[in-house]
Amino acid sequence: MATSPTGADGGVVYRADCPSRPILDQIADKWSMMVMAVLDKPTRFNEIKRRLEGVTQRVLTQTLRRLERNGMITRRVLPTSPVGVEYSLTPLGESLREPFGRLYAWTVDNTDEIRAHQTAYDQRVQNWASRWSPRP
Repeated sequence: MATSPTGADGGVVYRADCPSRPILDQIADKWSMMVMAVLDKPTRFNEIKRRLEGVTQRVLTQTLRRLERNGMITRRVLPTSPVGVEYSLTPLGESLREPFGRLYAWTVDNTDEIRAHQTAYDQRVQNWASRWSPRP
């Protein structure tokens, strides 16, 4: 397992050339996380699309290719007419289900509090802008 380099103060340094950064970008985006969450069993493309409301065919295709390239999922062509394709998690992808599940649970548990903070922030910004904007 790779370790994170530390700075002079002992804190973790997030270097621009760290090889983990592009991988994290590729697997931790919202669509990748949601795709891996719905792959609890081998699943066909259209079923994944139906379960992910709002995803476009293009974005889903790009996401699946990226996850396959990174070894998170496998793609299997089915001998059907017309040809079908199903996707499933690899052991590597399966190893992310638990941490992603915890992140999702945390998000659900804290949604109300986060929205309250967003509303308060937006109100402060709006009040500040109305005080300092030029008046006609």
